Amino acid sequence: MRSYASLFLAVAFVALVSLARADTLPAPAPPPGMAAAIFAGGCFWSMEHVFDEIPGVQSVTAGYTGGTAFKPSYEQVEFGITGHAEAVRVIFDPAKVSYDTLLTAYWHNTDPTEGAGQFCDFGPQYRPVIFYTGDEQRQQAEASKQALADSHRFKRIATRIEPAATFWIAEAYHQHYYKTHATAYEHYRIGCGRDARLKQIWNK
Repeated sequence: MRSYASLFLAVAFVALVSLARADTLPAPAPPPGMAAAIFAGGCFWSMEHVFDEIPGVQSVTAGYTGGTAFKPSYEQVEFGITGHAEAVRVIFDPAKVSYDTLLTAYWHNTDPTEGAGQFCDFGPQYRPVIFYTGDEQRQQAEASKQALADSHRFKRIATRIEPAATFWIAEAYHQHYYKTHATAYEHYRIGCGRDARLKQIWNK
């Protein structure tokens, strides 16, 4: 009978070997005149529609970032062996929508007090992080976090601010899941208690 340790190692080995077969690809550079913003706020299904609805946003892509593995798959990220977080990459037109507007949308759709995950999803793959793509974004993100702290709305702000790393585009099945699997997504969101918690902390 195998020990749990040996079983864990076997599963981890299979997962690591499968890296070469992952369907994920690194995100390309933003189109001319556009900028990219990357946010991790728990399940990436629930973060896509937040930014999809903002005028001036060109596209929102679900993916993985903040880890070390090459071409991580959903299974590997969920298993916790790659160090990646589920995140969304927002391509936006700075002439039509500001990065500060995106930051406000991010804060109001996450729980800033919980750093170990979000809502019903826990683990490093669900950690809340604002990934900045340049010094200007870093300054704005830090200022927005400080403003939230100064408001004394929360006893602590657990959300981290980190430099952006390679953003790996998630498998096609995950892209705009809230639209392509609307019923299943709605059941998940209600069961996860996301809206109830957001209403509690943000009065939404």
